[in-house]
Parts: sequence; C-alpha cells; structure tokens
Amino acid sequence: MMQWVRSILFEIQVYFMLLVIGLLYMPLAIWSPEGARRGCKAYCRWATWTARWMVGIRCEVRGTPPEGEVLIAAKHQSFLDILMIFNAIPAGKFIMKREILWTPVIGLYGMRIGCVAVNRGKRGAAIAKMVKDVAAGLSKPGQLIIYSQGTRVAPGVKAPYKIGTAVLYQQLEQPCVPVATNVGLFWNRKGILKKPGLAVVEFMPTIAPGMDRDAFLTHLETEVEAASDRLMAEAGFNVGGNGR
Repeated sequence: MMQWVRSILFEIQVYFMLLVIGLLYMPLAIWSPEGARRGCKAYCRWATWTARWMVGIRCEVRGTPPEGEVLIAAKHQSFLDILMIFNAIPAGKFIMKREILWTPVIGLYGMRIGCVAVNRGKRGAAIAKMVKDVAAGLSKPGQLIIYSQGTRVAPGVKAPYKIGTAVLYQQLEQPCVPVATNVGLFWNRKGILKKPGLAVVEFMPTIAPGMDRDAFLTHLETEVEAASDRLMAEAGFNVGGNGR
C-alpha cells in the first residue's frame, strides 16, 4: 500500500514538473536548440532523481554513450528509457509519432531539438516521409534515436523490429549503436505503480555501416533482445516464463 501511495505522489509531481520545467526553460528553448536541450536534460535529471528517493528506482547507464553522428536503435519499454537515453548523450533527437507535436510543451521541445515526426498509420508513406525529413535535418548535429519496434513493448513480450530502422541505417551510412534496457520492470509502460530496483539502459558495441539491410535488422534484433533479456534476468525477471 505504501508503494502505491509513493507511486501516486511521484506520478503527480513528475508530470507537474514537466510543465513547470518546460515553462521555465521555454525562453531558452525558443532562443536556441541548445536551450531546448538544456531544458530537456534538466527535466530528465529531476525525474530520475525523484524516482530514486520517492519510489526506489535507481538508474544506471552502462556502456559508452556515443557523442558523434550516429543512429541509436533502442529497446523501448517505458517513458523512463527515453529520459535515461536522452540524458546520457550530448544532442539526442528522436523519431517520434506525429501526435506528439500537438502535445503542450513536449511538442515545442521536440521540434526545437530536431525530432522527426512520422505518421505510423501509413507504413510505406511514413517510411518515405521519415527518410525525407531525416535527410532535411542532417544539418542539425546530434544522435538520431529510433525505437526499432515502433512502440513501447512490455518485458517478456515479443514484437517485430520495423524495417524503418534498417532503411535509415542504409540511408545515413552512419554507425548504429544498439541500446538494451530493463526499465519496464520498474516503470511500466502503463499504469501508476512503480517498483523499486535497478533500472538499466546499456549502450552496446557499435554496428559499422555497410551491412545488408536484412542482415543488419536480424543482427540488431538478436543483440538487443539478448542483452535486454540478460538485464531483465539480472533484475530477477523470469524471461522464459514472462514473469518474476
């Protein structure tokens, strides 16, 4: 019962502070993309700091976060991995669903840091538009983050890796850094209850450019899923049984 109370209080303050920090940094965000990134990172630090002492979620980043121009292909389990990945790299920008553009505060910051909005409902057209928009945004430096399964996926649930990641990998001709995680065990993709534990995002060895599209996607899925399963097992999750 006490964890439920802590979780409710945490949920209220973490989204309230999204508005507060967003408004405080808005003049800087309007002034420059760097100002927008500072505001986003301030919120990331606030959310992970309060998660630690309010609900017992400790956050750890493993591996070497990239600093140059790379494609980051990440496992997505909850809002927490967004915060942890963005805070760990110098200039992250996301492939995100178009609806987020109309979200108060978040939409403005997303545009200012160079995020690319896509329409997930029209697969072929969405991929073509994504490729065009990414190409148009190459002048803005940063690390492009894509969630290869296209949405949040709960721990233990299998979902296919979308071809869009491989298309970008070939188009950009940049290294790709896979990212694994176990954060969904503690901060679920849905619901209020937060569970104490060690939430990890792990930056994995870089995949060099030049692989065949299908071979790249198979390699990416194999590596990320295996590493995510390892992190979840480390936290006490029974991967084969889909539960603790």
